[in-house]
Amino acid sequence: MRYATTDVHGCLRTLRHLVEERIGLGTTDELYLLGDYVNKGPDSRGVLDYLMQLQRTGYQVHCLLGNHDYELLQAAREARPLAPWAAGPKPDQLTLGSFGVAHPQHIPEHYLQWLEALPLTLELPDFVLVHAGFDFRLPPERMRTDRHSMLNIKNFTFDASRLQGKRLLHGHTPVPTQELRRRLKQRAGAIGLDTGCVYRHNPELRHLSALNLDSWELLRQENLEPPYPIGHR
Repeated sequence: MRYATTDVHGCLRTLRHLVEERIGLGTTDELYLLGDYVNKGPDSRGVLDYLMQLQRTGYQVHCLLGNHDYELLQAAREARPLAPWAAGPKPDQLTLGSFGVAHPQHIPEHYLQWLEALPLTLELPDFVLVHAGFDFRLPPERMRTDRHSMLNIKNFTFDASRLQGKRLLHGHTPVPTQELRRRLKQRAGAIGLDTGCVYRHNPELRHLSALNLDSWELLRQENLEPPYPIGHR
């Protein structure tokens, strides 16, 4: 089976429960993650360790780059602080604290190299996967390579002809589960999978969602993390 999920944002306990208990991931399954493994939540490093461990031990785990992953990587490479929008209320305590460092440039190199190797998009026989979406107003050759829009775009008009009839699966913009279920029922051409797991105070969000790409079954796991500071969205 093929599964996709997105926008983990440091919620390691929730991710593990989704993968191991709800999905029951096996080595013949494929799991696609659409980015944003770090920032805002309590254990960014733990999420990266877990994904890297799954890959090392023979699980077919395919990861895309998200805007928060890119921000962390750029802050480390440029030796600057994390952007306030990216890290949440207490970046030193949460994002950097999970790595045991005070500055992004001190994050161990193997995490940075792993992030640098992540692709912006993956193409399956029936889906195109990307973190945020595409700017369908761009020329076709630019649309698939414009990093800024692929990592950050929030509103776009979907054009199936640009993807040769394939559906677009993305994250980045949190939506209530009810809206996601509606899009799945419609078999919509563009489906956003981010149900705002990290926003633990928001009852209409606070779930990590995974879609079975073969059966269209939606699996949801409510946030299981210990309390951490995060604002309402």
